Amino acid sequence: MKYLKQFGVILLITFLGEILKNIIPLAIPASIYGLVLMLIALQTKLITLEHIQDVGVFLIEIMPIMFIPAAVGLMDSWEILKPICVPIIVITVVTTIIVMVVTGRITQLVINMEKREQDE
Repeated sequence: MKYLKQFGVILLITFLGEILKNIIPLAIPASIYGLVLMLIALQTKLITLEHIQDVGVFLIEIMPIMFIPAAVGLMDSWEILKPICVPIIVITVVTTIIVMVVTGRITQLVINMEKREQDE
């Protein structure tokens, strides 16, 4: 019963995200609205981590399984993707490197700022 209650909380937040997507005329996916709502609910202690932790861990554990249909769809569309495969790979590698560098630099900046605050 505990798991159904936790899953219900997550579904409720997801549903509220869908409602916000239909109300607010921005090109933002409903999942983003749901994530923001969940963040706000957790930060304001409206929902505690214990209310959703077990189901959240379960959903993260089964996440790789959710990519199987997408991978099968890509394999099914191989003839369409074949001519643009090299540009996609180049773009993926370059953007991954850029994201890693920017993330590393920002992390170093935050760590250095925290060290300066502790030294003062």
